[in-house]
Amino acid sequence: MDLRIFTEPQQGATYDTLLAVAKATEDLGFDAFFRSDHYLRMGTVDGLPGPTDAWITLAGLARETKRIRLGTLMTAGTFRLPGVLAIQVAQVDQMSGGRVELGLGAGWFEEEHKAYGIPFPKEKFARLEEQLEIVTGLWATDPGKTFDFHGTYYDLTDSPALPKPAQRKIPVLVGGHGPSRTPRLAAQYADEFNMPFASVEDSERQFGRVRAAAEEAGRGGDALTYSNALVVCVGRDEAEVARRAAAIGREVDELKLNGLAGSPSEVVDKIGRYAEAGSSRIYLQVLDLDDLDHLELISTQVQSQLS
Repeated sequence: MDLRIFTEPQQGATYDTLLAVAKATEDLGFDAFFRSDHYLRMGTVDGLPGPTDAWITLAGLARETKRIRLGTLMTAGTFRLPGVLAIQVAQVDQMSGGRVELGLGAGWFEEEHKAYGIPFPKEKFARLEEQLEIVTGLWATDPGKTFDFHGTYYDLTDSPALPKPAQRKIPVLVGGHGPSRTPRLAAQYADEFNMPFASVEDSERQFGRVRAAAEEAGRGGDALTYSNALVVCVGRDEAEVARRAAAIGREVDELKLNGLAGSPSEVVDKIGRYAEAGSSRIYLQVLDLDDLDHLELISTQVQSQLS
């Protein structure tokens, strides 16, 4: 079971804070550092000092880390034109020496679009499908050849399809709860399918749909990695769990029901249930980015039991 650290910087974080978390992620033996792609805080937090851009952040971290994978859950398709996104991600991959992964979603948070003047189209999913085809197609185009795409929403003619990433193929993540279109899209374009903030039962059901779609597409169900994203709140005792829950404005019972919360042994047991459902990778949503002791505890008392 791979454990990856997943952050939500729109809730309030500077680049220096993210760098500290990323370095701790690397030093403590976690597999990857991922971040959300949002420009507006959610809930009652103030979000200060304001948002940071996902791919600018990852470009900086690419030069300041050496081992961990770097990526997004999920880049919003509404934020960037697909040709531009392909260039940005390929460049960051080069800067990292080939450690980047792209999670790409349709975009959903209308308020942040209004706040920063970003168009929020109705037909987001159909656009996402074209974006995935364009981004992966640009990267896959042989050097010296050109890429063309003529779709409903995007039109590319004689693109040199440059630059190329450092990796032969950047892993692409698709995720979500949709019962039909999402599994089909994952089966066609994704290397990994991520089920965000879902129960063991719902995850197993959705993984089954994606496996079936991959079989129908001729890839085979095992061609994809299956993962979950879950909030994490671990403590050595009940008081420490309660303190960490209060720090992120959540209740312990709710966190235990909907996330990975409690003692290290409780969290290991619940991760085991997700593994039985087919998950081989967990993105630990860490909401208090100043609590690096939390990461150390997870590393020494949770991750060590899963190795």
